[in-house]
This record gives sequence, C-alpha cells and structure tokens, in this order.
Amino acid sequence: MLPICHLNTAAENPAHPAFEVLHTGHGGAPVCHFMSLNEDHLTSPRDLHFRARSLLEIVIPELAAAKCIDHSPLLEHYSSFPSISSCILVNNICSPRTVEETGLFFHQTQLRPGTIITVSFPAAEEEPAILPHDVAEKVPFANLDDVLSTFKIPAGSTAAARVRDTLSRCQAPPLAGEVKSCTTSLEATVRSAVDMLGGTGEGVWAVTSELPRSGLPRQPYVVDKVTRVGGTSGYVSCHKVPFPYAVYQCHVTKLGAYTAHVVSLRGIHGGPEADMLAYCHLDTSNWNPAHPGFEALHTHPGGSPVCHFMPYADLGFVIKETDGA
Repeated sequence: MLPICHLNTAAENPAHPAFEVLHTGHGGAPVCHFMSLNEDHLTSPRDLHFRARSLLEIVIPELAAAKCIDHSPLLEHYSSFPSISSCILVNNICSPRTVEETGLFFHQTQLRPGTIITVSFPAAEEEPAILPHDVAEKVPFANLDDVLSTFKIPAGSTAAARVRDTLSRCQAPPLAGEVKSCTTSLEATVRSAVDMLGGTGEGVWAVTSELPRSGLPRQPYVVDKVTRVGGTSGYVSCHKVPFPYAVYQCHVTKLGAYTAHVVSLRGIHGGPEADMLAYCHLDTSNWNPAHPGFEALHTHPGGSPVCHFMPYADLGFVIKETDGA
C-alpha cells in the first residue's frame, strides 16, 4: 500500500468522511490515507486510519508507480525565505543573519529535555510543486540555459543565480565517504534513498518535521522530549533546493557519522508546538570550512558535532529496526 498525505485540506468539503474519522477539520491536521498499488482511488473510509501527527513516519514501497503519486491540488506551500533548507548546505544564498535568526543549527549538548532553544520558521506560502516522474523526465534540469529559457527566468536575476547554485552543487563531487544525488520527482527521490540504504525497499521509512502552517514565531522553545530515530543502515537526508520545480539533494554518509532524532518543541511564551526531525553530525572533518553551521556554532571541521533541524519539505529515510533484529 502507498500512503498519501494531504497537507493542506483547506479547500476540502467540511463533510469529508476523513475529518470525522481523524477528529479534525478542513485546514487542520494533515489527512493521510492508503492507496493500493493497483488502484487509483480510495476504496473505503476505513483506510483513512492514520494521520501525520508528531512525525510523519510513513512506510514507503520499493516502487512508487506514477499513477499512485498524488496529483490533487492538496499541496502544502511554504515560504522560501529564500529557502531555509538551503541554509543547511554550503551556498551563496543564506546570509549568516538568516541562519542565526532561524536557529537552524544547535549544539549536541542542547539535545536533551529541559534545554531552551531559540528558533524561528516562516509561515506557509507557495513553493514549487513535486513533479510526477513522467513529467519530470520531459522538463530540463542539467542545462542552465535550457532551464532559464523554459521557465522564462531572466539571466542575471537572483532566481537565475539560485538555479545556477543548485546545478553547481548537484554536479559537484561528493565528500569523502559520502554518496549523493539530486532528484527531480517523488519516485526518483524514493528510489535514490532506497539505493543509498542498500536495501530493496523493505522496511524503508520516510520521516520529516511537523510544523504548523503559521510557522514558528521567533521565541525561546523548551525541548520537551527527544526520541532517537533508529536506522540499521544509516540515514538518507533529502534537502529541498532552489529550482523552478521541486528538486531534492539527497546524501548519506558512513554509519555512525551522525544520529537522527525527533525533538518536541514548546514555546515558553505559549503559541505553537512542533516535532522537529533533527540530525547531529558527529564527524565534520571533511566538511567545507565555509559551511554555515560552523559559523553559527563557532566551531570548525573536525570540531564539536554540528546539529540541525530538518525544515519544511525536507525528508529523511531510514531502514526501521524490527523487533528481534
């Protein structure tokens, strides 16, 4: 079964049976349902029996057929600000001030209940859609001139510079001990993650952060709970990068080089709560000295661990540990 999660249900009929089943309303919590790999529709309201709450932890089949990709207009849109996800990577887009204001990076010592972390994430706005595989194959990607021409992006503009930066990072060689790829469709992202984990797709799970549509206003947040995300073959991280349509830069490093956690945050002045997927990189000896995480945490390659939250639209993939394994 392929799970589909509708993140923005604001336009749905308030009488939709899923709202009653999941005790939510239109525009509320995401609505998830199973879709059979040989059917294009939901067969029963009883299939709507799980929801994306603290953490989207969704079983991903080995192959996600194009007909099973959600083509509905129920898409979550997020501000690119310019793109918080890109701040995790080495680029010329995020200023030190942007990185500092988001609170994206934090120290490993802060990864425990009772710690106070100041963060800020923008409200949900429009962002490029994820293309189905059959569409992505027909749209230019690798050639800068073709991309700018197809999407009518003026050469020399800020948007053009962001596209150029994305292509440059996608074409750059991986770090020592790293495997990476850039993907242009949901199917390609899933397949790439499965390949990097060295599995057949069995037991592969996708995880991501859950944040309210209103974002997280800048304030101190207390860490209520930290849950380790287990992975028997390491973790694949997929970051949304600036492009006219959704492109993910996915990568994996050697097992033991980093850890994954779900961090539950609660504003000390009230307001929204969030369950954030976070990674702590324990070995940064091969990182670029210009990585924004070093400046934010006042460290250096090979120094203290660098931890960061996974922002809107970013994905993590793991092979979930089973009982008795």
